[in-house]
Amino acid sequence: MGPGVKEHETETGGRKNVRLISYFFLLNISSLLAPISGFAMKSCKISYNIAICKKMKLTAVPRDIPSAVKGFDLSSNKISRVHVSDFENLPGLTQLDLNRNSISLIDDGAFANLISLNKLNLNNNKLSELGADLFHGLSNLTELRVSSNSIQAVAETTFQPLKSLKFLDFSKNKLKHITKVKSILQHLPNLRELYLRSNGLTTFYSEQLTNSSLVLKSLDLSLNRITDFRITANVFPNLTWFNIGGDPAKTAMIWDVRNKTFLSRVSTLDISGLRMKLTDMETLLWMVNSSLTSLRINNMKTNLPVLVQTACTVPTLSVLQLRRNKFFFVSSDLFKLCFNVEEIDLKENKIKAIKDDAFRSLHSLKILSLSNNKLSSVPCATRNLSNLLELDLSSNNITKLGCDDFANQTKLKHLDLYQNRIAALPECVFKDLVRLQVLKLQSNGLSNLNGAFKSPLPYLKQLLLNTNKLTAIKHGEFSGLWSLQNLSLHENQISQLYIGSFVGLTNLTHLLLQRNLIEETNVSKGVFNDLINLRSLELRDNHIKYRNSTSLLQAPFSQLSRLEMLAMPTQHGKGGSLLPRNLLQGLTNLLDFNIRDIHLFSLHKDMFNYTPQLTNLDISSNELQDLSPDWFSQIPNLKSLYISRTSLTSLDYLTDANLTKLEFVQARKNEYSVISEDIINSLPSLVFADFQGNGFTCDCDNAWFIQWIQNNNQTQVFDAYNFKCNYPVNLKGMKLLDLDIRLCSVDTGFIMFISTTCSILVFMLASFIYHFLRWHLAYAYYFFLAMLFDTKHKNKKPPNQYDAFVSYNANDEPWIMRELLPKLEGEQGWKLCLHHRDFMPGKPIVENIVDAIYGSRKTICVISRRYLESEWCSREMQVASFRLFDEQKDVLILVFLEEIPTGELSPYYRMKKLLNKMTYLSWPRAAGHTELFWEKLRQALRTGQDRVDEHFPLNVVDSQR
Repeated sequence: MGPGVKEHETETGGRKNVRLISYFFLLNISSLLAPISGFAMKSCKISYNIAICKKMKLTAVPRDIPSAVKGFDLSSNKISRVHVSDFENLPGLTQLDLNRNSISLIDDGAFANLISLNKLNLNNNKLSELGADLFHGLSNLTELRVSSNSIQAVAETTFQPLKSLKFLDFSKNKLKHITKVKSILQHLPNLRELYLRSNGLTTFYSEQLTNSSLVLKSLDLSLNRITDFRITANVFPNLTWFNIGGDPAKTAMIWDVRNKTFLSRVSTLDISGLRMKLTDMETLLWMVNSSLTSLRINNMKTNLPVLVQTACTVPTLSVLQLRRNKFFFVSSDLFKLCFNVEEIDLKENKIKAIKDDAFRSLHSLKILSLSNNKLSSVPCATRNLSNLLELDLSSNNITKLGCDDFANQTKLKHLDLYQNRIAALPECVFKDLVRLQVLKLQSNGLSNLNGAFKSPLPYLKQLLLNTNKLTAIKHGEFSGLWSLQNLSLHENQISQLYIGSFVGLTNLTHLLLQRNLIEETNVSKGVFNDLINLRSLELRDNHIKYRNSTSLLQAPFSQLSRLEMLAMPTQHGKGGSLLPRNLLQGLTNLLDFNIRDIHLFSLHKDMFNYTPQLTNLDISSNELQDLSPDWFSQIPNLKSLYISRTSLTSLDYLTDANLTKLEFVQARKNEYSVISEDIINSLPSLVFADFQGNGFTCDCDNAWFIQWIQNNNQTQVFDAYNFKCNYPVNLKGMKLLDLDIRLCSVDTGFIMFISTTCSILVFMLASFIYHFLRWHLAYAYYFFLAMLFDTKHKNKKPPNQYDAFVSYNANDEPWIMRELLPKLEGEQGWKLCLHHRDFMPGKPIVENIVDAIYGSRKTICVISRRYLESEWCSREMQVASFRLFDEQKDVLILVFLEEIPTGELSPYYRMKKLLNKMTYLSWPRAAGHTELFWEKLRQALRTGQDRVDEHFPLNVVDSQR
């Protein structure tokens, strides 16, 4: 396979119904205003704008994919046909993966709406032919993979729409003849890479490829049955990567390329497994003599030494790959001409021995791979490679290392020794590797480091010691590695850590210690204090177990202020555990805290006081019965929360947790039965929720949740269509989303009709009352108040404060002040109540009026035309007349300031009714007899409050009949 050629991986009853009416009223209105497509999908999930439906046993393309997705992964399913409507609603799709299905038929135009598609993967299906309109509409496609099908026929115009195609993998099909390749190439003017591996081609004639792509740079013709290869025209003038390798068991190829310039730009050549006459092979190498930089001669049966020596005469050659050639010994002569080669790959051979001077001529060699061979020691031949930068000795049978094994390797930067059988390291083994940056020693059975890393390795940044048999890390074990950034010690047998175990590792950022035997006493004594720049610490699967939440004398991570990720170990043994309240003290920059599966009963309420930046919290697989909102108030930046398998029965605590930034919740296999609206509304940033494996209640309590799953367009509820009912018993096992929730809601249209009708009727009634009955209502209101205050005064029977309350209009105030007040108060000595003088400030006017009338023996109404027109005077008259009717006593005196004909009194029916039943005093008639007027008024005021008859006669009369 060529560059870039890889498989794409890509409460029940009526009360509940009533309680839900308000929910659905609002929901239904909003959905009517703005219909949306829900984010719940039956068989897929969305991740980084990619719909992932991989390995879901689908037999057809799902139709519930949001139209905004950019990628669609349908690989590893059982789809047999692609219909023309399958992708019509996904115009923004840029990547489509249909790899590993059973597709045998694709409708013409099935991809026509995918105008933005860049990459299409149809590998590993059952296509036998490609129709004329198969790729219609894919004018922006740049990468197409159709390998591992059974394609035998390609229509003449199949590839015509693919004007932008740059990459085509047509490997493992059945084209068989080069003329079919022509029908492909002639429509692809921008094709850069073409892979035709294993197509059953038997001949290759350049004259059959006229008008082919002139920009093609990579061509793979390997594993075909080409017996005759003939190029008589320069059909590939820009070819730089060429794979002509074959199967050694097939017939030898005849090589007929008559012009050296036809392949003069090839820089990478793969002739692995090719059977060809030695002379033809030498001719081939001679043709690329001026451009070849990388040569692959893998899996060759014969002539390997000759080919190597011939290849090494190419002055530009720098990379030589010799894999799977099954030779056991590297002689002195094999590489004697490879002066300019910089990289040699000898992986997957069966080399047991290498001559000491086998690499003597490789003065330019920088990379040497001897991986997957049978070497029992480091070959002495490598000591001659003073310019070597990378050495791979992994997966051999090396049992021990010596002090001189890497002598002279002062420039080596990368050393792989993993998967050998090295039990111990000599102290001096790495003494010459002063520039080493990466050292891989995992999977060796190492039990003792013997101070090998106390000597300076000043540039070492990565050290892998995992999957060995180390039992302790001694003081200063890594003191010579002051540049180390990554240290892997997981999957050992480490039970002892000491203060100073990591001394010197001031630049270490990542430390892996999971799957060891470390106990809490090792962690709590400051063994990590030297790792001041540590960013990630992995401690899972150890024997660390705390029994109470009291504070530790010394917080184990107090010096790790830059730590961003901490994973605490799975607990072993019986019983639950607690975490010390100050366990996280000092971790002010912690972002990710993982305490999954540690048999945790509870967490102290102040646990996260020290970690205000925490964004990811995993407390799954514990024995927590409840979560406290206090935890979350300390970590306001939380974005991801994992709470699966915790036996929690409710998520109500989230409503008070203020998790406004939470985007991801995984809460699988708990005991949640109801997800309420309050819970969801408390998480405004939620984009992904996973509630798989919970036993939901299938009644109206979950009606809102069901509708939210189906209609919300922000949050994806993963696998929602497979949520099952656990209650009531008769619905157990039913799918939650199959529940008919119509009985839980009401007809929104009907409610809106009733609401609108009632609003209109209320408005009309209010308008009618305002225009025609407002004064009647006002009177009724004051009448009620009068009754209320009358009852109050009757019960209390307070003494009269005044002899008379004077009711008058403000325009008549000059007469009151000039005439009435001097006579009645000044000369006769009566105590009068005047509103402008005696009303209590701040008290309601009506209450002042009622208190004044009932607090006076008499009420004098000074009547004029303006008095009759005054609203407040009318109110005073109403209250006084009610007292008159109610008490049946002579308490009302009427004084007219001006003559008002009876006809003018008609609109004032209450005044007219009073005048028909009682006498009154008239100031105009008293002209010239004012003394008589004042005497009559004095007598009226002196009259007691005895009950009067039906006509209310006064002692002083001046009647108008």
